[in-house]
Amino acid sequence: MREENAGTLAMLRLALRRDRILLTSWVVGLAATAGFSAAATVDLYPTEEQRVAAAEAINASAAVVALYGRIYDPTSLGAVSMIKLTALGASIVGIVMLFVAIRHTRGEEEPGRLELLSGGRLGRRAPLTAALLLVAGASLALALLTAVANTAAGLAWTGSLAFGLGWGATALVYGTVGAVTAQVSDSARAARGLGLVVIAVTYVLRAVGDLAEPGPGPLSWLSPIGWNQQLRAYSGERWWVLVLPVVVSAGLVVVAYALRSRRDLGAGLRADRPGPAVGSLQTVGGLAWRLQGRILLAWAVGFVLFGLILGSMAGSVDKLLTSPAMKEFFEKIGGTAGLVDVFLGAMVAIIAAIAAAYGISAAARLRAEEVEGHAEPLLATATTRVRWATSHYAVALGGTALLMVLAGLSVGVSASAALGDWSQLGRVLVAALVQIPAVWVVTSLVLLLFGWLPRYTTVVWGLLAAFVVVGEFGALWKLPEWLMDVSPLRHAPTLPVSGSGVVPVVALTLVAAAVSATGYVGWHRRDLTG
Repeated sequence: MREENAGTLAMLRLALRRDRILLTSWVVGLAATAGFSAAATVDLYPTEEQRVAAAEAINASAAVVALYGRIYDPTSLGAVSMIKLTALGASIVGIVMLFVAIRHTRGEEEPGRLELLSGGRLGRRAPLTAALLLVAGASLALALLTAVANTAAGLAWTGSLAFGLGWGATALVYGTVGAVTAQVSDSARAARGLGLVVIAVTYVLRAVGDLAEPGPGPLSWLSPIGWNQQLRAYSGERWWVLVLPVVVSAGLVVVAYALRSRRDLGAGLRADRPGPAVGSLQTVGGLAWRLQGRILLAWAVGFVLFGLILGSMAGSVDKLLTSPAMKEFFEKIGGTAGLVDVFLGAMVAIIAAIAAAYGISAAARLRAEEVEGHAEPLLATATTRVRWATSHYAVALGGTALLMVLAGLSVGVSASAALGDWSQLGRVLVAALVQIPAVWVVTSLVLLLFGWLPRYTTVVWGLLAAFVVVGEFGALWKLPEWLMDVSPLRHAPTLPVSGSGVVPVVALTLVAAAVSATGYVGWHRRDLTG
């Protein structure tokens, strides 16, 4: 055992050095986000009556409950203040730790760096152990910093500690999920994609469980995000719930080690099969599709299932109008139909953000191919730079469009069946289609950085997170309109889509074209880099 973990501390120091800026920024930024959100809402509900009214309005909206969960203590200032970050924030910290675990395991194996290091005294388990220690330490730091930030903002220390530990425990679970997917997949991109599917599925399980009456339903207890909610920070903390993520994380660690022992360095769990003696690929476009087609298929299946589940919730929307104030509000904007539009529009917006994540991942294959040395031999042929870059960029654009179409169809079909109104199918499909240009803008940012600042291509992931956070909390933090308008996702039309939505759709399409053209110029001018 000692020999298998030889060199763990050296690998941990290397990981800390490599991530000293990036991971520190994420941990501090997430904790600060929680603190700023708490500080911004503390003064909004000074009386118990105001908190109860706000909590009833939130619990009465199916869209809000599906997005953020329920408030279990309407009189609690902390519960009302942190509702947006309880589920959504937990998923974000989970994504961060998922990526960190994969970055220092499969991400090091894929380009051959671990094979080089293994020529010295490095145990078989050392890289995985170091990655898990990094995830555990970062999760604990995030938990403590978040607790301090929320307390400094004016919330109770006990609830703040529970909230921080809930975030940290959720981050630990998804970090260990990343350790497992890194052993199963033969590439970092595939491992990240599989991990994101796990997070999306568990988020949906939590959403469906929270919509059950009376909540939470059994499905909430199948989700680490649901466990974070059932810890009930600021609402009579249930500390025993923390046992669940700790036990599951320990089990996933055992699985990760077992899978690592069954495979060779650089290989996936399933051995690669030899290809045909004579190749059939004739173009770089065909090669790009071969490299990315299976991953897109997996995303497509996930989007269809995700859409069917989300759309099925539309049938229970009107049952959650228990607040007289909410009933009056929605009667003014069209009754139950108005509530359904708000709910479905919110679901489509979430799906668009997830589709943008796929677009970033697919377009980032350009940088991966360059770093791994696969681009250079292709460009040594008659293949032009623009043609090669377009092969992967086109897969990213076409893939995001396909995912939004599938999402629109699946949500529309499921919602139509639940509501008994098949006119919803066309409306939801249109709402999904008009999101595509905004997703393309985010995807094109990868090409822009690839062309001019290739080493910073991964920054687009941070930009996507910033766009989502600004969209959710910009108004709460009283950010200036011009800053919130930086997010392209903010400008996409939502239900009901009218003729006025043509202008933003055209504008976003032109922005995506301009951003990509600028990226092509940079790619044409610069040298290949490692």
